[in-house]
Amino acid sequence: MAQEALRHIRQGETPLKEIIFCVTDEKASTVFNQGVLGYLEYVTTKLSNGPYVTVDAIIELSEGIVVIQRSNPPFGWALPGGFVDYGESLEDAVTREAKEETNLDLTEIKQFHTYSDPARDPRFHTVGTVFIAKAKGTPKAGDDAAGLKVVKLSEIKNIDFAFDHKKILEDYLKTKKD
Repeated sequence: MAQEALRHIRQGETPLKEIIFCVTDEKASTVFNQGVLGYLEYVTTKLSNGPYVTVDAIIELSEGIVVIQRSNPPFGWALPGGFVDYGESLEDAVTREAKEETNLDLTEIKQFHTYSDPARDPRFHTVGTVFIAKAKGTPKAGDDAAGLKVVKLSEIKNIDFAFDHKKILEDYLKTKKD
């Protein structure tokens, strides 16, 4: 019951203005207060603080790896990526974020690793899944990117990355040496 109420609330386009629960006796009231209201309170307070789900893409081109320059804090270079929208799969999210930030269409998408250090993003606690992909198209910085470049693997150590993206790319480089 609580999950259904939450689903209607989250859809945003629901014609429901309010949800009325009718409880018939004291036992039902106790179950409702502890179960439904407790669950809704947990979801709206505890879970609204995160962790938030994110995706990042290591886009392999023949010239190197695509990175974007962030136009919003935290500034620096980063892998293309962002937050997963409600109702969106990880694969759809990384495809969308890559298109928005780089103008590239991802192909051969493979999950690489998940990063969950609570300090990986200075703004929020995020859990990020990183994908490795090839791409079609011409790389071009999107509206939310201040710049874009394709870097050779040997240049990665010299770049000032936002978040934990240097560590992600160091882990990626280790797989290339194996």
